[in-house]
Amino acid sequence: MIQHLATSLSLAPSDPAFWLPLAFLSILFATVVAGTILDGFDIGVGCLSLVAPAVLRPRMLSLLNPWRDANEFWLFLGLGVFALAFPYAWAEVMGQLSLPLLLLALGTLARSVCFEFRLRAPTEQQGWWQLGFALGSVSTAFAHGVLLAQVIINYDTSAGYGWFLVFMGFCAVAAYVLLGASWLLMRETGELRFRAVVWGRRAVRWFAAGAVAASVVLSLANPGVLLKWSEGAPRSGVLILWLAILLGFVVIEMNLQRLLNVSARSTALPFIITLAIFIAVLVGLGFSFFPFIVLDQITLWDAAADLGTLQIIWLLSLCALPFLALFSLWVYWRIFGLSRPPTPPDFKQ
Repeated sequence: MIQHLATSLSLAPSDPAFWLPLAFLSILFATVVAGTILDGFDIGVGCLSLVAPAVLRPRMLSLLNPWRDANEFWLFLGLGVFALAFPYAWAEVMGQLSLPLLLLALGTLARSVCFEFRLRAPTEQQGWWQLGFALGSVSTAFAHGVLLAQVIINYDTSAGYGWFLVFMGFCAVAAYVLLGASWLLMRETGELRFRAVVWGRRAVRWFAAGAVAASVVLSLANPGVLLKWSEGAPRSGVLILWLAILLGFVVIEMNLQRLLNVSARSTALPFIITLAIFIAVLVGLGFSFFPFIVLDQITLWDAAADLGTLQIIWLLSLCALPFLALFSLWVYWRIFGLSRPPTPPDFKQ
């Protein structure tokens, strides 16, 4: 496939003009995946704090403290990579996504401001800041769904797709709720764990419905995608991917049902499978759109910056990426497992 693409562009696979846009697309895709799943449990817990009992909300938000600042990093990194590496698609894409991006920006701002102000507010005012954080989380999750829906329908503004935008926004909220609930299930015990099981069971089917709706509309709205799915060697891979996703939803449903009767049991399985489903859905979308930034209109080579600029950014990336990888491993490895209180210092020594 790579050789065919290079030949169609009259380039060699080893030519920097060919592989540098591919490298930056890979970095952009990795950033989107990281932002979706690493910031996703944060968004999900924020959404759940809107419906959780007041007595549990402080504990839910305190669990997010170690990762709040790191989670905000991925959105800005993704926008920066996109703007620098693919400037000729920036106006086209951002112009079509202005409204959901505004909703996303407002939600992200509300989450950041309300979370920080809640930590510094008097006790009687903390509930209002928590409410702002929860509403910002719902707004952010809904905006992600609308963004995804607009990309799927290739920015078609016809009235017939309005229901799909709203439905995908709702399903995106459910997806993040499932991610947040499965994370709480892994991290906590007692009443909060039991409620996380209930929340997860309510969200999993809506997440599955959103995944099915996205695939159906993507294939119907873009005949080229359907042809790509159904012809040649990729057909078996697409079938296996979708069977794996559906099996993942079934396993989560069965696991959560069993945990209703064994609420004291600690398990990371629902969280890990939910992460795997998020990644599988994003991989499927990436495969469906490749090699286009705007489907059937702008390829990644058409959108890429000039070769000199890409080479400079690539050199800077080679310096920054190892530190980013180490930072992420150091910060996020603790999201797994049961939350344990810190060991107090021994003042006798």
